[in-house]
Amino acid sequence: MDVGERELLAEALRGTMTETPAGAALDAALGELGWEDLLAEEPDVAVPLVFSLLGETGAHAPLLNDVVLAAAGTPVGGTVALPYAGGRTVVWDRKDPGGEGVILDDPLPLRVVTGEDTSVAGDPAALAAGRRALGWWLVGTGRAMLGLARTHALDRAQFGKPIAGFQAVRHRLAETHVALEGAEATLTVAEDELGSLLAKAAAGQAALDAARHCQQVLGGIGFTAEHALHHHIRRALTLDGLLGSTRELTRAAGAHLRAHQSAPRLAQL
Repeated sequence: MDVGERELLAEALRGTMTETPAGAALDAALGELGWEDLLAEEPDVAVPLVFSLLGETGAHAPLLNDVVLAAAGTPVGGTVALPYAGGRTVVWDRKDPGGEGVILDDPLPLRVVTGEDTSVAGDPAALAAGRRALGWWLVGTGRAMLGLARTHALDRAQFGKPIAGFQAVRHRLAETHVALEGAEATLTVAEDELGSLLAKAAAGQAALDAARHCQQVLGGIGFTAEHALHHHIRRALTLDGLLGSTRELTRAAGAHLRAHQSAPRLAQL
């Protein structure tokens, strides 16, 4: 897929996610656009593009199931039990939420389950693929928060000038940008299990940093239910817990390094 085709696809996906932003309806709409074929034929294009756009638009669909199932060599279109932070297991339903088992973000149809078979999600290749997908979603969510904070900083004036000119505000926005760029770079080179683990941890930390810095830039308005920021913060917190939280994955990476007494080369620079 060349650059022009990728841009056309991104435009079509963004339009679909904007017009049909949630749940089963978006799942069906993306299916009509050829999501399953794209995932099967060009996963290296499909996953970064689709999941980063889910983050940027604030939309959601149960596509993580497909990524995990496809990486495990299982037919897509169903659901799979997914590990969640704190030793819990969840299922991301393909139907709209009914109000039961929601973890944090009300619109997401996540159900806490017990006794479910997690062997598919526990497959190393499937787990790595799922973590990369979530990493791209978290980076997209972080960029959405950064965009909201940047717009506010340019529009909001104090002492006769935009607050974007204040050093403290500029530093927070710059730190957020650097964190997101670093996470994206990590995701770009992630291939194996350890690389994907570190990439998801980096993306989760970048999204959490974005939430903290952008909340401070927006001030009181960022706490209101009417502003879009809190939707992205809740989404970031929920996604961070899926397939291992930032804290859990960082500890797992440390345990891996202690056990092997060496750090593998993850990227050729």
